[in-house]
This record gives sequence, C-alpha cells and structure tokens, in this order.
Amino acid sequence: MAKTFVALEFVDDPNIAGRLYWYLCDIPAALGGRFLAPVGRHDRLQVGTVRRIMQADDDYAPYPISTIKKVNAPFAE
Repeated sequence: MAKTFVALEFVDDPNIAGRLYWYLCDIPAALGGRFLAPVGRHDRLQVGTVRRIMQADDDYAPYPISTIKKVNAPFAE
C-alpha cells in the first residue's frame, strides 16, 4: 500500500536551511504546507515547509523505511 512521504525544508534553522529531509506523513499535505517534525538525534521539534510530496510503497521510499521519521502535526500559526 502506498504511503505519503514529504520532503521538508527547515528555513528557520540556519544549520540545516536549504536542505531537504524526508518524512512519512499520515496527514494530508500540500506543497508549501507547514508541519512540526523531529530533527536530529534528539528529535527536537521544528517547523518544516513541504517542498516535495511522493507516494510510494516501502520498497520505493526515498530512504530505508526504518530510518524515516514521521511528521508530528500540522503547524498552525
């Protein structure tokens, strides 16, 4: 069964701004949407902006499914 993966950019963090990080997303997503997602070894929640969306089975996920984190919740400003 296909899952939704989103590539988030964390523009507010100068250490990782400009990079895309892939997450599993069980919440409806649209380009430009914003989500809270865990970042780094300590899973610090940060606000990320959706830059890409991909539908894929586990075998075709952007990275091994065991290493992909999940978004936590939509970000409401």
